[in-house]
Amino acid sequence: MSLRLDAPATARVRRFGRSQRWVHRTTAALMGVCVLTAACLYLPQLAELVGRRELVVRVHEWSGLALPVPVLAGLVSRAFRADLGRLNRFGPHDRVWLRAALHRDKRRASRPAAKFNAGQKVYAAWIAGATLVMLGTGLLMWFTHLTPIQWRTSATFVHDWLALTLGIVLAGHIGMALADPEARRGLRTGSVSREWAEREHPLWRP
Repeated sequence: MSLRLDAPATARVRRFGRSQRWVHRTTAALMGVCVLTAACLYLPQLAELVGRRELVVRVHEWSGLALPVPVLAGLVSRAFRADLGRLNRFGPHDRVWLRAALHRDKRRASRPAAKFNAGQKVYAAWIAGATLVMLGTGLLMWFTHLTPIQWRTSATFVHDWLALTLGIVLAGHIGMALADPEARRGLRTGSVSREWAEREHPLWRP
């Protein structure tokens, strides 16, 4: 009897398929390599500890070039394309969520969300744009003989400062993920508890 009563509370719903999880993991790995190699290039303490600067530069360059590949490969999956559509679509409930976040209103009722909340949508859009800018400025810095020095100087300025901003945003993203074990479980296994889905994403109908 008790097992039947507990069953609804422990029921799980599918949140992500194999393609979505693969894209997230691969992109996260490449981004991690970019951040770590960038830190080794810019922080003297790490540079001295690691050494082999030429190798670090090459790893940084190629991991940066590979960053868009997982997303492009993921477009083969219908489920991944559907999630991209959800991330790119803002509704009235997203404006309510953002307004509550700006006013530090943490009540669940004031933060309606479908499969993705407004914060996740803003983060996804920002990280996609930042990645493209980093890729473009990185290419200008790499192929120095193709562009005038003014372009390379501007590209270096944008690349460096955007990299710092990117590191801060990623740290916030990781911190929020660490604070939500069920969200991490959803990306790791593909499923989440129904109770979590109804509480955090009440407008989502899996």
